[in-house]
Amino acid sequence: MEEKPLIELSDSEIRLNFKLNSKCRANITIKSLSSTTPIAFKVQTSSPHKFLVNPPTGVIPPLSVTVIQIILKPQTHLPPTFPRSRSDRFLIRTASFNPHYNSDNDNINSLHSFFSTISHSLVSSFKLKVAFVGPFLLRQAVVSGDVDSVKNIIKRQRSILAEFAPIEAESLLRLATELDDPENMVNLLLEAGLKIDSRVGVDNGRSNNNVGFYEKWESKGWSELHVAVAFDRTGEVLNLVERLGTLDLRDKEGRTPLHLAVSRGNVRCAKVLIEYGGDKDAKSKDGRTVLYRAAANGDRKMAEMLIEMGADPTVCDDRGRSAFDVARDKGHEEIVEIMEQGELVLMAARKGDSKLLQSLLHKGANATYTDQYGLTPLHAGAIKGHKKIVSTLIESGVNVEIQDNEGHVPLHLAVEGGSLETVEVLVNKGANLNARTNHGATPVYLAKAMGCDDILEFLVNRGASFSHSPSPIAHSL
Repeated sequence: MEEKPLIELSDSEIRLNFKLNSKCRANITIKSLSSTTPIAFKVQTSSPHKFLVNPPTGVIPPLSVTVIQIILKPQTHLPPTFPRSRSDRFLIRTASFNPHYNSDNDNINSLHSFFSTISHSLVSSFKLKVAFVGPFLLRQAVVSGDVDSVKNIIKRQRSILAEFAPIEAESLLRLATELDDPENMVNLLLEAGLKIDSRVGVDNGRSNNNVGFYEKWESKGWSELHVAVAFDRTGEVLNLVERLGTLDLRDKEGRTPLHLAVSRGNVRCAKVLIEYGGDKDAKSKDGRTVLYRAAANGDRKMAEMLIEMGADPTVCDDRGRSAFDVARDKGHEEIVEIMEQGELVLMAARKGDSKLLQSLLHKGANATYTDQYGLTPLHAGAIKGHKKIVSTLIESGVNVEIQDNEGHVPLHLAVEGGSLETVEVLVNKGANLNARTNHGATPVYLAKAMGCDDILEFLVNRGASFSHSPSPIAHSL
C-alpha cells in the first residue's frame, strides 16, 4: 500500500526572475498534511556555491505551512540554459518529528544531525527543478531568435508580457521583426498577448510612420486592420472599418481580423468588427471559427460575447470538431455550460434564429433550459411570435404544456405577444385552450384583457371556455 505524502509543495519547479548582477529570489510554500505529528524538513541544493536557502531546515506544526526562500547569488553571466536549468536542482527531505522538539534556530545543527541518523525508510524526498524566467531573459531569447525559450518562458509566466510598458513592448516587437526569419517569433509574441499602445511612436513632435510600420507585417499577409486589432487599438479599428469595403480580409493563414482579435482576447475590437459586419462564423484555413478559438482558449468573456452576437458553436473545423467539442475536450466547463445548459437555445428562440436553433438541437443542446423566471425557449419563441421556432421546438419533443414559474404555458405567452399565427401553431399542436396560470388566467381571458379580438375569436371558435378569470400578472421577455 502506497504511503501518503507528509507534505504538499506549492510548485514542482523553482522559478527565478533572472537579472544580471542582482540577487534573485523565489518562494516555495510547504504545507504539512499530517494532522497529528510535526514534520521536519531539510532543503539541499546541487549548487551551494550559487544558491542560499532560508531557512535550510525547520519543523512544520501539524496542518500548517511554512515558506522557504531560494536566493540566487548575483551572477555575471547568463544561465547556460534557460528557462530550464540542466545543472541546478533542489531536494527537500521530510520526516515525522518528535512533537516535543523545539524548532528555534539554535536547533538547526540538531536537525542536520536528525536527518543524518534517521533511517532512510522514514524519509520522504521531493525533487525541485530550477527555471530562470523574467523580462530580461525573454528579451535575450527574442534577440537570439530562440522561439522555444520564448515559448517556455511565457508558458511559465503567463502574465509576463503585461509587465512590459508600451514603449518596451514596441521595442521587443521591433527586435523580433529584425530577425532573419521574424514570422514565428512575431506570431508568438502577438498571440501570447503583447500589447502596443497606439500612442507609442510619437516622440519630439515626430508622428509614427504607420506606412513603414505596417510594411513589416506584409510577410504575414496582415492588413492594416489586422495590425490595429493585434495591438488592441480600438480607436484605430473604428477609423479603418468606416472606410474599408470589407472587414473579412485574410492573412496567409486565412485568418480575418476578427480571428486575431479573438485569439488575442481583445473583446472590444472583436465586438466592433462584428457590429460593423465582420463575419462571426468565418473560417481560417484550418476550418476554425472565431468561437472555436475562444472556446479552445477557455476565454469565457469572449465566448459569451460571440454567442450573444450570434456566433454558431456548431460549425465544425476540417477535422469535424466544433466549439462545443473543443470546449469539452479541454475541460473548459464554464464555456461548455454556456452552450449545453441552453442559454444559447434561449437566445436563438428569442431572436427567431431557426438555423442556429436547429444546429444546436442537432448537437444535443438542452431545449428545455429555463432562466430564473422559469421561461423556456418555447416560451421565448411564443411571446416573440416566432412560429417557426415554436414548431421546431415542439417537433423536437418539448412539451407544449411546459410551465414557467407563474404557471404560464407557451399559449399564454403567444396570446400576450399578440401573434395569431403562433397561437394557431400551438393550438394545432395540441395546446390546452383552457390552461390556467397560477392566478387562474386563461388564454381567452388574456386575449380579452389585451384587446386581441382576432385571437379571442379564434380561441372561442376552437372551443375555448369564455369564463371569467382574475387579472393576469404582466410577463415580459
